Amino acid sequence: MNDGYRHLFGPVRSRRLGRSLGLDLVPFKVCSFDCPYCQVGATTTQTLVRSEYVPVAEVLAEFDRWMVADGKADHLTLAGAGEPTLHLHFGKVLEALAARTSIPRVLLSNGSLFHLAEVRAAACKANIVKGTLAAWDQSSFQAVHHPHSSLVFETFFKGLKTMRAEFQGEFWLEVFLVAGVNDDPVQVAHIAALAREIRPDRIHLNTAIRPPQAVAVEAVSGERLAALAGMFTPAAELSVSPPPSASNGSQVPVDSGQLEGRLLSLIQRHPCTLADMSSTMGSDLQEVEGVLSGLLGRGRIRTDLRQGTLFYLAV
Repeated sequence: MNDGYRHLFGPVRSRRLGRSLGLDLVPFKVCSFDCPYCQVGATTTQTLVRSEYVPVAEVLAEFDRWMVADGKADHLTLAGAGEPTLHLHFGKVLEALAARTSIPRVLLSNGSLFHLAEVRAAACKANIVKGTLAAWDQSSFQAVHHPHSSLVFETFFKGLKTMRAEFQGEFWLEVFLVAGVNDDPVQVAHIAALAREIRPDRIHLNTAIRPPQAVAVEAVSGERLAALAGMFTPAAELSVSPPPSASNGSQVPVDSGQLEGRLLSLIQRHPCTLADMSSTMGSDLQEVEGVLSGLLGRGRIRTDLRQGTLFYLAV
């Protein structure tokens, strides 16, 4: 990117986290799952090997520059192009962020490595940890997530339970439903029963609102989600629209010379609407639209109409 950001993106307007600055600790797309519903795209490197995929020093140097240039966010979120707990030193990143700012730190994880004590210890350095539970046995686990061949559902589930038991912060669960795959009330009842064993502070019921990597993936209707939400304890919250930002101060507009690079970095990790990007960048709609037209013309991005809403995605 022409403003020097390779590992930071946003801050994005998150449905759950308000104005959230993303810190991406793995290259596209290193993950332990290959979820057909993933908005980022298909997994290109499916692995359970933990490594320093990107240098911690680079990530923190970018964060220090962002603190000077902007510094306003509701949350700092380890997320992006893959599974952040695959980074060997993600706990050091969380520690360093805590030393630099009081902005709450969030780990968005699929939970696949929570069975490892060292991963749980590092995750406990966050203020909020989110895991994923969208299956109830090995067969459904494979159907929903297409996990690494070495992953066993029982081990995965025990990892979520142990993480919850050891973590002193807020523990959230995301339950992602795909029409015709895991949205039958009997199936959801199985998931809800397991969720009660984990005892999360909050549960978010989600579906394919943004364009998924697999065209065949269908979203569950809002009405159906609302009907299923009460099966969970606590009752699941619907991930439908972004909450109001709690940040003080106005959005710092992105410099015009940096706008294209910032937009590309955002779109590669987070399919967005025109309004999303204008809000995120603090830029005029027409200016953003002009940059997007150029990127479309050069084949750098594409569009996808999802439930009547036009999204921009990376190619």
